[in-house]
Amino acid sequence: MSERPGPQEPSGRQAVVVDALLGFAVFAVVAIAIGAGIGGGDLPPIVAYGFATALGLLMLVRRRWPLTVLVVTAVLLVAYYVADLPVIGLAVPVSAALYSAAAFDRTRWAVGVAAALVGVSTTARLSEGQDPAFLLGYELVTTVAVMGAAIALGDGARQRAEGARQRALIAALDAQAREAESAELLARERARIARDLHDAVGHHLSVVSLHTSVAAEALEEGETDLPVARAELEHVSQAASEGLRDLRATVRALREPEDGTGAGDGGGAGRVAGLAHLDGLTASVRAAGLDVEVVGEGGKGLPGLVDATAYRVVQEALTNTLRHARARRAQVVLVRTEEALIVTVADDGSVVPGNTADGGAPDTGRGGTGLAGMRERVRMVEGTLEAGPVPGGGFRVRVRLPIGGGA
Repeated sequence: MSERPGPQEPSGRQAVVVDALLGFAVFAVVAIAIGAGIGGGDLPPIVAYGFATALGLLMLVRRRWPLTVLVVTAVLLVAYYVADLPVIGLAVPVSAALYSAAAFDRTRWAVGVAAALVGVSTTARLSEGQDPAFLLGYELVTTVAVMGAAIALGDGARQRAEGARQRALIAALDAQAREAESAELLARERARIARDLHDAVGHHLSVVSLHTSVAAEALEEGETDLPVARAELEHVSQAASEGLRDLRATVRALREPEDGTGAGDGGGAGRVAGLAHLDGLTASVRAAGLDVEVVGEGGKGLPGLVDATAYRVVQEALTNTLRHARARRAQVVLVRTEEALIVTVADDGSVVPGNTADGGAPDTGRGGTGLAGMRERVRMVEGTLEAGPVPGGGFRVRVRLPIGGGA
């Protein structure tokens, strides 16, 4: 017979001791009743004590085979009374087996066996002419009460153990969920730091690189042009200073405790960048040789993360143009509606073939991880990004940033 797992059991020696004590208790109760010698046929007492011993020994395997123990106990009781041995009652010898069966999720079997034993015993004793008033009015009630209590106790133990297992499982799943959430938050924070550092430093280093190249050409032997070299080095110094300023602002935003807005809503990012600094950004790009035109404005009252995201998109798009395109002009268009801020950055340069900046999409981006970083930022405010070459030449980046998404 297949058995089902029961309540959490004491381990090892403790379980053996408990079962041995229970088995001895069952043997003792039955043996005392046999010793009292109430009724009984001609069979020698050793046979009756053999039944008592068997009933006690069954308790040693009640955890492993609870249903088998219950059925065998019921069969032994029936055989005991068929052999006309001394009266030992009905409830006490079978109570431990009923408890074990109910505790191991066999409550229906326990109720069924108990009902069958009571029915068979009552019918047999009535047919023998025993007093119905005593049998039905007293002994039957007592027997049913003891059996019912044993089954109820076993089922209660099972339910408590099941509840404990469920709580342990829920606690384990909750711990796993918290661990996964912590890992996800850590990964998101690392990605945010990487984006902030990339945006804060990458643009200015690109400008420094361009001006340094021009200054080096102006200082070539035989073609020295000191005024140009000085002008370019001034641009290098200015770009380096601005880069350091943005880097300090980024580090300060990462170190300072959040003001209640949280990292996800732009509290720190808004202190580092925003469309209010767009003029300074375009000025540095113009100084690097790219003619930039700005059309429209974001307006006041933008959510912090939307404002920072729009600025970083423009910054990264213009940086990519400086790095990877042979462009002369670029245009930044800002359109604000009631629902969203639309930012478009277009240039007249050429597309660098073979790039996969779009997370693996071929020939759609320029260099490195620029577009991938932009997509991550735009996704944070539930926006959309479109990027690709423009018919007739050039490259365009267009993002739509829902104003409500960053509020």
